[in-house]
Amino acid sequence: MTWVILASLSNRIFLSKIKFIMKNPLFLFVLITLIACGGNKSTETTTSTAAPAAKTSEAPKYDPTRGEGKWTVEMLNLGDNLDHAMATRGKEVQGVKCASCHRMNEERLVGPGMKGVTQRRKPEWIMNFITNPDPMIDKDPVLQAQLEICLVRMPNQGLTDAEARDVLEYLRQNDGVQ
Repeated sequence: MTWVILASLSNRIFLSKIKFIMKNPLFLFVLITLIACGGNKSTETTTSTAAPAAKTSEAPKYDPTRGEGKWTVEMLNLGDNLDHAMATRGKEVQGVKCASCHRMNEERLVGPGMKGVTQRRKPEWIMNFITNPDPMIDKDPVLQAQLEICLVRMPNQGLTDAEARDVLEYLRQNDGVQ
């Protein structure tokens, strides 16, 4: 007799759960998805542990003296003397793209002042930052500290390689290269 009562009670509980599932299609969808996507746990574990090892071995380390981007010191061919034509064009680009946030002295506007930047940073770093600011801000500890002061990320201005190189020459001129 006890067994019959327990069977009847479990039947009622089972039926009430089935009714709940049928009345809640979202719950039914999640339940079916979990059942269908369960997969083989041992395969998932093997795959998930193998993937991060491959990523870490492929990911190059960030070089804070060069930055991140295509520019290298060999690509720039900087001489000891200034290219005045490039510096003149760089001044024009700076006036249009950079002047709203950067002053050419040491004073901070939105971003830091540009005076002395070519003595603090290598030319390839400057070029990589001008043309590729987002990944560098994400990885460079000095830029992250600067971001805490300025509170605004430098936007990618979409400068061409030639425009960026002209701006670098103007920055060199601003820092006293003749």
